[in-house]
Amino acid sequence: MFEKLKALMQKKKERNIALLIDGPNVIRKDVRLDLVQVRKSVEKHGAIKVAKIFLDQYASDKLIEAMTNQGYEPVITTGDVDVTMAVEAMVQVYNPHIQAIALMTRDIDFRPVLVKAKELGKETIVVGSEPGFSVALRNTADIVILAEQR
Repeated sequence: MFEKLKALMQKKKERNIALLIDGPNVIRKDVRLDLVQVRKSVEKHGAIKVAKIFLDQYASDKLIEAMTNQGYEPVITTGDVDVTMAVEAMVQVYNPHIQAIALMTRDIDFRPVLVKAKELGKETIVVGSEPGFSVALRNTADIVILAEQR
């Protein structure tokens, strides 16, 4: 029994995670989330090897600096943030060094990414918050993390 537990704990430590955050969807005045705590919650499921936050061209220098200071790589896009993030998610799905894809969003638009990731053998994690956390996302992901507001 102890050998099974030990093997399970070892497997968890070996799981590399790509954490991708939908900035405009989760960094809002009406939703106050602690992204350091989000990172800690995701790290319970493995080692975060990629941590990117997707922001639009209107993101302030102060916000970009704050995200960098919290350990996230800001990705600024002039187009649709969802499309840019979905493309990066698929890049990570095909990355042989990543075993799990973690998406922080409340948006059902990312459900096809989760479905494809699972089809290709990746574990899926979705991090979201209320109000508006998609039930379809929750039901599609292998692991659901509810981020608490400050």
